[in-house]
Amino acid sequence: MRVTRSGKVLGVTAEDTFTVEPWCLREPRLDLDVLADTEAVLTVANGSLGVRGTLDEGEPVGMPGTYLAGVHELRTMVYTETGAGDPEATETLVNTIDGTAMRLLVDGHALDVRTGTLQRHERVLDFRAGTLSRELRWRSPGDRTVDVRSTRFVSLDQRGVLALRYTVEAVDRPVEVVVASGLVANSRNPHLSSHPGADDLLAHPLDAREHAADGPRLTLLHRTMRTDLLVGATAHHDVAIGGSGADEGVTDLESHGEATADHARFSVRAHLEPGATITVTKLVAYAWSDVHELPALRDELSGALTVARHEGFDGLAARQRAVLDEFWEGADVEVEGDPELQQAVRFALFQLLAATARAEGRAIAGKALTGTGYEGHAFWDTETFVLQVMTAVRPEVSRHALGWRHATLPQARDRARALDLAGASFPWRTITGPECSGYWPAGTAAFHVNADVADAVLRYVDATEDEEFAREAGVELLVETARLWCALGHWGRDGLFHVFGVTGPDEYSALGDDNVYTNLMMQRNLRGAAAWARRHPDAAEPLGVTADEIAAWERAADAVCVPYDEELGVHPQSAGFTDKPRWDFAATPEENYPLHSHYPYLQLYRKQVVKQADLVLALFLRGDAFTDEEKLRDVAYYEEITVRDSSLSACCQAILAAEVGLPDLAHEYVVESALADIRDPEHDSSDGLHVAALAGTWLALVCGFGGLRHTYSGTPGDGADDGLSFRPVLPERLPRLCYRLRYRGRLLKVVVEPGSATYELLRGAPLTVRHEREAVELATGAPVTRPTVPRSRPALPGQPPTRAPGRGLLRDDSRPETPATAGHQEQG
Repeated sequence: MRVTRSGKVLGVTAEDTFTVEPWCLREPRLDLDVLADTEAVLTVANGSLGVRGTLDEGEPVGMPGTYLAGVHELRTMVYTETGAGDPEATETLVNTIDGTAMRLLVDGHALDVRTGTLQRHERVLDFRAGTLSRELRWRSPGDRTVDVRSTRFVSLDQRGVLALRYTVEAVDRPVEVVVASGLVANSRNPHLSSHPGADDLLAHPLDAREHAADGPRLTLLHRTMRTDLLVGATAHHDVAIGGSGADEGVTDLESHGEATADHARFSVRAHLEPGATITVTKLVAYAWSDVHELPALRDELSGALTVARHEGFDGLAARQRAVLDEFWEGADVEVEGDPELQQAVRFALFQLLAATARAEGRAIAGKALTGTGYEGHAFWDTETFVLQVMTAVRPEVSRHALGWRHATLPQARDRARALDLAGASFPWRTITGPECSGYWPAGTAAFHVNADVADAVLRYVDATEDEEFAREAGVELLVETARLWCALGHWGRDGLFHVFGVTGPDEYSALGDDNVYTNLMMQRNLRGAAAWARRHPDAAEPLGVTADEIAAWERAADAVCVPYDEELGVHPQSAGFTDKPRWDFAATPEENYPLHSHYPYLQLYRKQVVKQADLVLALFLRGDAFTDEEKLRDVAYYEEITVRDSSLSACCQAILAAEVGLPDLAHEYVVESALADIRDPEHDSSDGLHVAALAGTWLALVCGFGGLRHTYSGTPGDGADDGLSFRPVLPERLPRLCYRLRYRGRLLKVVVEPGSATYELLRGAPLTVRHEREAVELATGAPVTRPTVPRSRPALPGQPPTRAPGRGLLRDDSRPETPATAGHQEQG
């Protein structure tokens, strides 16, 4: 059965769906009850092209999906009352042309797992090969048995290439088989509750322009109905015979191609003796554009397919393995003591690479290209979670992603003007740059997005020393985001710089004053903009930056208001937050989570209840602004009121739990973040993976137990504490953690064991890091081991009833339910 975090039974549990193995995700049997979920989890992608893990024959299907980055439709927003600055349209990612279809007829019976007898079925997502493979044995209603083996992958090397190999073998009796390989546009999509009013777009998003079948080559060209984007796919097929008897075992081989507006098909027929096989190898090239016309798109398709055919399936597969070997060399995380967590962190890293590898010039969406959840929109999650990981393991991804943000600055400036503000205001959610969210105070007022983008810019440049990017894009990003803060902020009578009426990361609070996370990230933004404008005057001057403006940024940064509740000894999430009545957690039944599905936001906004870590995220990203004692008190306070109705929360809470001396609690949070999709405890992965939570798994392990902190002042040499520092700590159940990361052209390896940490520079020039505040000099070939400082173990804080972390996910979970802190509940 499937059980939510709070214990609610939802059906088949994903614990029974996948076996626990270190380098793959193996589905040993097919369960149609979780088909849509496994389609998302078994996605193969490269950041430009994403293909959900649908069955080869196309049916049954939960939600078909072949997505091309940026290919979307527009949907008009409807308001009962319009207001100034309200967006008029939203963008929706659409399913394009399915190139995976491989239908099989066995003596006239179509292979369908719901008919005949499925004797075995297994699928494997291989993290090192980068492939999704499938093996099955099926006995048809006509009592003929065949084995089918297939492998598919989206090339991590070629931007728009999908490769498939499909083999059919006769088992015990001669059979006549037909393999029909297709390109299919405008596939049927089921209704999704996450797409209100978008059914018309999802049902038929593409308008046919050209179709062709020339022997083994198929082509479909379409145009999106409203956004006028050209989309094309072309496939080439090779047929091979093999198995026992080879030529003698395969007779009557014949093939033909045909095409209609939305469906092109290549079919091959053969008679197979027992042990004989027929293999169809299919290479599919995709091209799409918002500027090219049909002749140019045809040429692009032809070129992409020519390159793919030159490499061939085996060559593409070898290159796929080479890309992953290089990736794992600098990104692998080894976890001893928890095999499922080991599998989960590698799954997370694999899917992060799949979400970003070739996403050049396009947004990295909250669900990447694994489904149409959130309509395919990108959020602040990308910069704060995903790029934090990729900067450490594959920094070129961050360069491309931040280059996309820079390319959308014109829309961000337009948005700022619409809000009567200066500078640029990056959107809450978007695909191509404009704001795609209708008015919602928890989104419209989430100006922290600006600071999150700026923070990612500062982190990337410090980690790579990419001054070219700083001059060409970074300065402009920092300047325009800083200008918004000076327009948004207010100098109070207390001489402090305040920001009123904003929303921080916690979506159960809105329009608060002096949100601590927002103000501290704004402070980093302002200081970074000032430092970079001075460092790169040639880039700042064309933007009209003056000495007075730089001084204004620095004055505001130095005077930022950071609220503090002296009576309670904690930081309120926003000014006055700790004065609000607490949510009545004791009277909230477990089936009423997530709260936003059962209670009006207006009730949530006026209470102390936190959807996702907000102040705690500030403790992590701006840990320099808090003392150790303040962190401990803040963590304990917010544990009692955080319900984690967002997958972004657990990893943040894990990092701070580890830092303040609660590593075993951190372990429970890490597990919750890591298994958000593999186990899908909340039954919400069907429309796409939780990409930021996948990144959070790495952050929780590396920044939590590995103790990694990356600090940066904005100007090389100006910050005495700039660089990498480590304060490792392990939970009782994990005896060893090993991870790697890249920094300023170096490759480092860190091994944490009980009582010690070892630092090794695998590649690059000597580097100084800090261990427990001690400077440590590293050089290649000379590992350095230092003792870890024992942490005091504070009392275990409580969580709201039924909201303890990791319950039902730790396989040997025996942690008792945490009692409610009833004395703090609102009464009546």
